[in-house]
Amino acid sequence: MFNLPKPEQVRLRGDGLTMVADAYGEPDAPPVLFFHGGGQGRGSWRGAARAVAAAGYRSFSVDLRGHGDSGWADDGDYIVDAYARDVERLLQVFERPAALVGASRGGQAALVGGSRHPDWVSLIMLADVGPRISTSGVAPIKRFLHRSLEGFATVDEAADALAELWNKPRVADASGLARVMWTNAEGRLVWRWDPRSVSPEFLNPASETAAIEAAAARVRSPVVLVKAEHSELLTEEGVALFRRLTPQLLVTEAKGVGHMFTGDQNDAFTDQLLGHLKTFA
Repeated sequence: MFNLPKPEQVRLRGDGLTMVADAYGEPDAPPVLFFHGGGQGRGSWRGAARAVAAAGYRSFSVDLRGHGDSGWADDGDYIVDAYARDVERLLQVFERPAALVGASRGGQAALVGGSRHPDWVSLIMLADVGPRISTSGVAPIKRFLHRSLEGFATVDEAADALAELWNKPRVADASGLARVMWTNAEGRLVWRWDPRSVSPEFLNPASETAAIEAAAARVRSPVVLVKAEHSELLTEEGVALFRRLTPQLLVTEAKGVGHMFTGDQNDAFTDQLLGHLKTFA
């Protein structure tokens, strides 16, 4: 789609651990940092990161702590503030303000971490996540994450579980999932993330909701929310609360999709992102 070289894999300092990212574009271009959702990996933003680099930015698709090739937390700290501290450390790398783009868990981290440093952040753009999300909407994700801890016999079995989560037909060829999985001691295929990161205390606890609401009230950078039309997590009441907490919030909608709409095929989101980068970054 884009005539760009393969990404440069870079290692960056998070809060007490090393984080790995795929970097695209010229090193001196305005930086854009992408953060995936919990249980995903940096590959979920590959298409958007390439498109942003082609438009003249330096993009980084980052593995969150405990995910992919980034370090696992020695102390098992996967509360939202830990992810946010990683975002803060990453912002210190750049000599100019960066745009932060996040989905789900990565969006929460971008909002909380970015809210603490308005001078370092040109834009925060969120994919279907806000300060308060639906408890019932989180339930299927919790079930999927719990199921994933058992591992899978084959990549086809893993693809079936993903299709059920996303409520979409499963991919015909599931072989590509092998690059984001590994084999555990029992010979089962598991996703490349720390099992502790999906412990119940880290999955939408009330204490995190309070922290994210405080960040929404504190943030001074431009904030754009792209809400999925058929979101399972973000209700109209949740969007209304976000608007009250963040007066500068701009809300747009991704038509015809549910919460899990980011990934390699996220052209609608990417088009919106490029437009807002031209305005703010």
